[in-house]
Amino acid sequence: MKKGMMCKLKNPEKMKNILKYIAIITILWMPMSGCDEGFDEMNVNPVQPTTLDPVYLMNRAALFSTPAGTSLTYEIAIVQQIVSPNGGVLAGGNFNQLNRPFAIGTWNKFYRNVLKHTTDVKRMTRDDPSRANLYHMSRILHCLGAMILTDTFGDIPYFEAGLGFLEGNVTPNYDAQESIYLDVLNELEQATAGLGAAGSRTENGDIFYGGNIEKWRRLGYSLMLRAAMRHVKVNPNRAQEWAVKAISGGLMQSNEDNMLIRHDFNYSNEIGNTLNATEANNYYLTEPFQQFLSERGDPRLGSIAVRFIGAGSGPDQNNALAGNPAEGVRLSRDPAEQMGMPMGFDNQTIGNVVQERGLRSFYEFSQVDRTRMVARDAPAFHVTYSQTTFLLAEAVLRGWVNGDVTALYEEGIRSHMEQMEDYGSATAIPENEINAFIAANPLDMGNAMEMLGEQYWVASFLNGHEAFANFRRTGYPALTPNPYPGSDISGDFIRRLSYPDAEFAVNNENIQAAISRQGPDDLDTRVWWDTPSQ
Repeated sequence: MKKGMMCKLKNPEKMKNILKYIAIITILWMPMSGCDEGFDEMNVNPVQPTTLDPVYLMNRAALFSTPAGTSLTYEIAIVQQIVSPNGGVLAGGNFNQLNRPFAIGTWNKFYRNVLKHTTDVKRMTRDDPSRANLYHMSRILHCLGAMILTDTFGDIPYFEAGLGFLEGNVTPNYDAQESIYLDVLNELEQATAGLGAAGSRTENGDIFYGGNIEKWRRLGYSLMLRAAMRHVKVNPNRAQEWAVKAISGGLMQSNEDNMLIRHDFNYSNEIGNTLNATEANNYYLTEPFQQFLSERGDPRLGSIAVRFIGAGSGPDQNNALAGNPAEGVRLSRDPAEQMGMPMGFDNQTIGNVVQERGLRSFYEFSQVDRTRMVARDAPAFHVTYSQTTFLLAEAVLRGWVNGDVTALYEEGIRSHMEQMEDYGSATAIPENEINAFIAANPLDMGNAMEMLGEQYWVASFLNGHEAFANFRRTGYPALTPNPYPGSDISGDFIRRLSYPDAEFAVNNENIQAAISRQGPDDLDTRVWWDTPSQ
């Protein structure tokens, strides 16, 4: 025993390690009562937020409410304003083809984000009288998002949407579109009436109107008019009833009331991002849209279009290169030189058109000017005074309210032309050109409904969701069906978009119930309000 101890003492380094281990074990086993005083306070981050002002969620929903870049694939192509000759990931409305993986932009933005965030805001503010204004604003934005979704797909989760975290409901029922629209109308009526309640704070953090209650109220009634007009073919009495309510409540009065997002390079325009990046050389103004404007001498064409005459490739569509005559490419914004791309061609068959017209390549067709209307910091419009004025003119034409259809028609055109200045001074249209156009294109009362529909189409340029909806509702403009031979539809036009693949994986039972109720999940099935009868 003593000999063993002597061996250890002869190895002081080893002894030192043993003592160190004993000390560590002793410390670990010591009572901790003296060490946990203030422990909770020490482990709290003093700058980490513990609450979230719901106005930030409201603004996040607002940012997601702008048209998706993927609306170029379907909605904007279906209404024949912008088209691509390229297939693959860009196949859709340009070829009348089903392309499920790339048709989900509208669903993802509005269902997963807008409805989710507005549902959260409503839940956070509904029992707080001081936040009543924010509560009612979120209800109005929720209605806009729901309308876009149901107009695009038909039956959707509505009453149970956005409740996955709040209530654990991850398989919401799909609701019939008529039920959705009835609730939207009621929600708009109640929310608009509730704005400005005594004791409610001013929500000046709102990025749409900075908390201006009167502008929100006018938005609510203008959106109510839009929702009412969706009923024209399926329930004209209901359409009239709610249109009269909306008009009596007070619609937008000028472009100052427009609902829009003003972007910057931190929060940029999504369509602008798409057209200034990977798809810069893939999208073109359509011939039907360009010719409609050209034939009427419409000055908006000069604000919208650019053409790279002599371009032989995508890199030739370059503003700097176009200024060098040695390269043989000339940039033109002259309306007289614009040439839209005809519908029904892909990047192989368009070669025949290029040859017939004596062009160098299809890169010579006109585009939306990426430095102006679809710049990354360009605004995006949701509901406008111009659109609202055309709907009011339609209500007058139908005899629902008193008014001057001609004056409203002219005001709708004028206000949209004046709205062009919001994209920047380079798109502004001089007043004398506006006056000249209106004088040269008077309203023909014998074709008034058609002319109102045509001008609504122009006023909804770049807002593919609304242009697609109103085109189906009215049948105007009277577009020639896309003649592409590889079509996936049996009718003349795509009537709705298909549900995302993910919905079949996570909510199959409820989505199948919706399909059995409204019809096959294809591009031919009509949504509830889009009946063939007028």
